Amino acid sequence: MNRRSTLLAAITLTAAAALTLSACGGDSPESDSEDSDKAAVADTGTEKSASPSASEEAPAVRPKIELPSDVELSFTPDESGDPVKNAVLKDNAELVRALDAAIVAQNSRLPALEFYTEGEGAVAAQEWVKAFVDVGWTVTGDTRYFDRRVTVGSKDTASLSYCADESKAFSKVIKTGEVKGTEVTKDSYVAYGAQVQKNAEGVWELMKISSTRGADKCQP
Repeated sequence: MNRRSTLLAAITLTAAAALTLSACGGDSPESDSEDSDKAAVADTGTEKSASPSASEEAPAVRPKIELPSDVELSFTPDESGDPVKNAVLKDNAELVRALDAAIVAQNSRLPALEFYTEGEGAVAAQEWVKAFVDVGWTVTGDTRYFDRRVTVGSKDTASLSYCADESKAFSKVIKTGEVKGTEVTKDSYVAYGAQVQKNAEGVWELMKISSTRGADKCQP
């Protein structure tokens, strides 16, 4: 399989399970155990919420995320006809970009990644990036996210479902430049489900996510 078959699902894994780098191409150092990975919703504590007027006056300044030219991500649709859903879609795309940026930078505490995650989601995301750092791998190739759908639960909660075409995305050994990957299979296509929550600054942070590799609904 290619390198991304459960990249986002790994956000919900424990530190041990996050080392399943078989999702990142052939010749993985660990066994693959990521199908339908799930995690509990992170505890958001008792953080004080800003008033709507305060959020409007001082919106969050989102970090600028830059990726190398050999890493391409596309998102369809990138917006809908609803402003709330648009915001969820945008922040979800930035989270995905932040994960790749953290791997490329070999920095599990990349501020952009912390910006879009919270609680257990943040901890597991850091462990996933650290797994790449520990073996000296980065990412390369193209990943297409499609059929992105948002369901708004309340003024500050929502869920997303979407598919990923990971047939052209792989991991790469930093020292040698060797690209890890095998032939395209059914498992190159993944269905994702995520739960997000809007924080006091209006950012839709990832709280929970699951994945199903080889999902029929995502096949070409």
